[in-house]
Amino acid sequence: MKGRLKQFGEWGISSVYKYNKGKKVPLQRYWTTRYIWTLAIGLVIVAVISAWWIRQTTLEDRLTMMEFMAEEIANQTVRGHSDDEQSLSDVDVREFLTNPGKYMDIDSTPVIFITDTNGSILYENKQANRQPIQLNPALLEQELDVQQMEIKDAQDHMYMVKKPVAINQTILGWVVLLEWKNNLSEVNQEYRQLFVMIAALAIFGSIAIYILSNRLAKPITAVAKAAEQIKVGKYDVELQDDVKEKEVYELIQSFKAMSDRLEQLEALRTELLAGVTHELKTPVTSISGLIQAVNDDVVEGEEAKEFLRISLEETAKMEKLVEDLLAFNAFAADTLPLVKTTELLNELIHRTIHRWEVTQDGEEVEDWTIDITMTSDEMYAKIDPIRIEQIIVNLLNNARDARQGKLEIAIRLSETEENVYLDVTDHGMGIPSSEQLYIFERFYRGKVKQSQISGFGLGLAFSKMIAQAHGGDLMLMTSTKNKTTFRLILPKETDENHHLL
Repeated sequence: MKGRLKQFGEWGISSVYKYNKGKKVPLQRYWTTRYIWTLAIGLVIVAVISAWWIRQTTLEDRLTMMEFMAEEIANQTVRGHSDDEQSLSDVDVREFLTNPGKYMDIDSTPVIFITDTNGSILYENKQANRQPIQLNPALLEQELDVQQMEIKDAQDHMYMVKKPVAINQTILGWVVLLEWKNNLSEVNQEYRQLFVMIAALAIFGSIAIYILSNRLAKPITAVAKAAEQIKVGKYDVELQDDVKEKEVYELIQSFKAMSDRLEQLEALRTELLAGVTHELKTPVTSISGLIQAVNDDVVEGEEAKEFLRISLEETAKMEKLVEDLLAFNAFAADTLPLVKTTELLNELIHRTIHRWEVTQDGEEVEDWTIDITMTSDEMYAKIDPIRIEQIIVNLLNNARDARQGKLEIAIRLSETEENVYLDVTDHGMGIPSSEQLYIFERFYRGKVKQSQISGFGLGLAFSKMIAQAHGGDLMLMTSTKNKTTFRLILPKETDENHHLL
């Protein structure tokens, strides 16, 4: 039975722990609670230290007052005797010293003794309602004026303050004051003031913590609500950015930028989906119509062959589009590995440009200018040459499509200690600033390409992925109305590595 109860108890504690662990608490309540607990613990520590300090300070001050009173009584006793008297036989204490507790701000009355040099008591304040205390004469011989004594069977310590009664440096007797430690350190009034102060600090501190936590939680809560709107497809969110905290302000600005970006990409996605559909639908419709005409004997002979030739060309275009799409998806999924070898980039660039020129229309080549500049005759990089050639060809095709009249392309190959840079510059129409942020997005096609050039808009996105897979990058350096420069960055192969090949 006990074992079952123990098992049930452990299960219950575990369940409560798991429930509390998974339960989410609002930000304002979470931090307000913890700040208030921190404030409470801090105030308790301050209160304890302050109470101890007040008690010790009060004890020291009252002991000092007792010393002053003992010295005053000794002086008064001396004034009541002539210089030739060598002993104390009778004393007369001033009235205000018969009730010393009144002047020490305590409820009790300290015991006052005046003794001769042998310890015989000559005076005792009768107002003190105390149990009889046997004064030990040996205590008078000690050097300390303030002594703490342990009283047998008492739960408190007693302080003794003594001062000598002396005439012409001759000690005639002693003034002794006795009081319990608890009476000397009792400070009820000060404790009440301390309590009021701590309570006031706790109240005002809690209010301040609540206000500050609310100020911090409010913009974050607004961002969380905005995120919920974005999750359901509502990108038009409004967030107040009149906050003073730098981190919160940056969070809001970043979130708003993200929201605008998502809204643009969503619109872009819809537009691109329509474009991709159009790119595939157009050749399919064309092929279907041409073949249907041949099949229905609408055209015959050479015209039918022309229709079939056009259908094959459209089929090849569509096949190329699908191949590009499949290659891009395979590369994005890391299922298309790179076959890297150490290549001399100088030769690769010349070879690639020559092949590209051969595939272009011969009449147009006469009006083209391709200027190649290389800062070194031997620049090596460990690359997949086929993939790097794809990037270069894609940049050359883009430069060709952007030309305005005569095509002028400048290719510059340079290097640093770590990287090789290939800059491709054309003097075409340039890329509008509104489109520059999206040119590396997959399926993105600018307004000019949408109306004039077929394709999926995967060229630059695919090229950038290839460059990054090599440990480099492809970026747009600058683009104006008559000049555009792309830069391909590749890790440099060290001399030691390529000489070992």
